[in-house]
Amino acid sequence: MRVHLDTDIGGDIDDLCALALLLRWPDVELTGVTTVAEENGRRAGYTGYVLQLAGRADVPVAAGADVALRRFRYLPGYPDEARYWPEHVPPLPGPLDGALDLLAASIAQEAVVIAIGPFTNLALLEQRSPGILARARLVLMGGYIRPIRPGFPRLPPRDDYNVQMDAQAALRAFETSEPLIVPVTVTVETALRRAYLPGLRRSGPLGTLVARQAEAHDADHQTAARLAASCPALPDDIVNFQHDPLAVAVALGWDGATVERLPLVFRTEDGWLHEEERPEGRPTAVVTAIDRNRFNELWYRRLIDA
Repeated sequence: MRVHLDTDIGGDIDDLCALALLLRWPDVELTGVTTVAEENGRRAGYTGYVLQLAGRADVPVAAGADVALRRFRYLPGYPDEARYWPEHVPPLPGPLDGALDLLAASIAQEAVVIAIGPFTNLALLEQRSPGILARARLVLMGGYIRPIRPGFPRLPPRDDYNVQMDAQAALRAFETSEPLIVPVTVTVETALRRAYLPGLRRSGPLGTLVARQAEAHDADHQTAARLAASCPALPDDIVNFQHDPLAVAVALGWDGATVERLPLVFRTEDGWLHEEERPEGRPTAVVTAIDRNRFNELWYRRLIDA
């Protein structure tokens, strides 16, 4: 199965967890990785570092839409590199057209494009080559569709990072393609757990890096302590949510997700994207439920057993 990953790795650690899952999934040909919300190739540098660590330096990497384009709602931050990475990671800057070319080449190879960051690269590709997203096999991590189930964090729609960081790009991606949407309203049911860290440390360089970043993230955010009282459905040792790894698993055919075709209407108002389920909407494939415990264990076993 051919796959292309479009990511904003280097911020929240779930992008690293998603790339690690993709690298440990059997029978996957990774045709390329493009980065978004870039800062002079910093995220591309992190991607190249992870690929080299996993023995996959052959995978093409290209830095995509940069913050200098001023398309993003605010400047994304980065955690402390010295704590999250074993060494300084040099950036891999490159022209935007290089990333769009790599995306287009993957689409031409009929690769599944998994977008786990803001959808700016996709929108810019559509602007350059009108109609290309209609021919693409897209899996988009983002969207606020149907209420979050009781027991999980009650995130407001404006916290849907991938969609709202560049709402115009999200609108174009949703309206010009036939995507499979993995919404944040479902991904909040996933969990990276502290119980997984010892096994990850023993699983080789890639697992060790994931464990290192998970420990640093846990110290910085203390997710379990913050959410224990208000989110009883979450495991009591949660470190972080696995938004992006879930999108990867769904794209690769994991059978623990329920997918429905929902009639959706997309619109922007005051710079924010709104997704509404209406009878007149266009039927769109959406993940509406998951076997969350099975997914959490699937991610862990893929990383430590491969």
